[in-house]
Amino acid sequence: MQKTTQETINNVVWKACDTFRGTMDGSDYKDYVLTMLFVKYLSDFYKEKLGQLRAEYGDKRERIEAKLKKEKFKLDESCTFEYLLAHKEAANLGEIMNKTLEKIEEDNKDKLEGIFRSIDFNNKNKLGDTKERNAILQNLLEDFSDSRLDLRPSMLEGNDIIGDAYEYLIAHFASDAGKKGGEFYTPSEVSTLLAKLVEPKEGDMIYDPTCGSGSLLIKASKEVGSKNFRLYGQEKNGQTHALCKMNMFLHEINDAVIEWGDTIRNPLHLQDNLIKTFDVVVANPPFSLDKWGADFAGNDPFMRFGSYALPPKSKGDYAFVVHMIKSLGNNGKMGVVLPHGVLFRGSSEGKIRQKLIEENLLDAVIGLPANLFYGTSIPACILVFKKNRANEDVLFIDASKEFEKGKNQNSLTEQNIEKIITVYKNRSEIEKYSHLASLSEIKENDYNLNIPRYVDTFEEEELVDIEATKAEISRLEAELKSVQNKMSEYLAELGLWK
Repeated sequence: MQKTTQETINNVVWKACDTFRGTMDGSDYKDYVLTMLFVKYLSDFYKEKLGQLRAEYGDKRERIEAKLKKEKFKLDESCTFEYLLAHKEAANLGEIMNKTLEKIEEDNKDKLEGIFRSIDFNNKNKLGDTKERNAILQNLLEDFSDSRLDLRPSMLEGNDIIGDAYEYLIAHFASDAGKKGGEFYTPSEVSTLLAKLVEPKEGDMIYDPTCGSGSLLIKASKEVGSKNFRLYGQEKNGQTHALCKMNMFLHEINDAVIEWGDTIRNPLHLQDNLIKTFDVVVANPPFSLDKWGADFAGNDPFMRFGSYALPPKSKGDYAFVVHMIKSLGNNGKMGVVLPHGVLFRGSSEGKIRQKLIEENLLDAVIGLPANLFYGTSIPACILVFKKNRANEDVLFIDASKEFEKGKNQNSLTEQNIEKIITVYKNRSEIEKYSHLASLSEIKENDYNLNIPRYVDTFEEEELVDIEATKAEISRLEAELKSVQNKMSEYLAELGLWK
């Protein structure tokens, strides 16, 4: 029997999106489609396990139920995809689907509590009146009943294919959603680059304070090279938080601790009522977030901002940086994606930047190409920080000119990423690409980190031969005059010119 491939999952699920196109934006319908993929995964997992146990224990129902309770997910027959499909003609289909989700949550409180809180299959405002809503939901169920979409573990081509398909779909949704896409997804190649820069290792606790759909955390976990790691994240948006939790389970990361809440106003990763610290911290926080919580930060009970200046109310970039620094263990390492403004803006941001440099925490500044991110064309940078650094210099890399141009969005190639990583690891200096700056050099520049101050990318313009240019102009003028004269002759012959 043919195995289920990632391509198959991609194609079947992407086709299911047609049910919603024209009804609502991709940023909205992604929640319905991805939730249904998750329910189908849970259902097929349960179906196969039940079949195996029935083959082993026959009609010994109690033995079977005892074994099922030990599985990572618990489902009963009213929680399966088959149950929903059997009720696709029901007048209250949206209500039935909601009850199924509630039951799944209830039966798996320890893992899935709250995971479906932001999804409503009976939502009149999004899905229309009863008749229209039922038609949409019926089509959705029929799309997912495609015989090719067999998600039983034994039928999958590889362990990661459902998770990778989920990532593929999120990327497509982010692309379709435009500006809103950047709120829940970091482009894959940027996540890969950031994950490689922070070099997570076995046993590390990895944390993302603005984790979105979790792609950055998952990329970091893959760099470990084993299952010996622990992931932690926090996400403010309820729908995106749910996507992240599903993403973890679909990648078979069952012990990730993903919290729902505002990281600045209400940090939820605590230990002994203090900010919990981690071995690796990564993030792509919202760029220059307005109203990020400056009113709260002034009296922060966790004293995150006490030793630094308070970031400006209208730009939260350094609020996330400071939080990440406070979340970093003694020998920890962190990487964060930020807009270029953090490199040179003055006032309180300048004071924070200076203090971070004086504390010898900043390890590298990497300039990225423009138009890499969903929803903004502005160029961004990556700042790498390390606790207890042995060296006292900062590596500057200008990677802004090396990328693959796309129709709507640019991207980094494997070669582009490899070059950045190699230069970073070796701390190499390459003309017009990288420079190793001493702290005294940075001090001389008033702690301004604007990359052109350290990496000279100026290209000399080729000298123009004035005499040769004048001669070429004279030749062209003579040629033009000759053509004009011939045109006049032809027009005169035709009686159109006197």
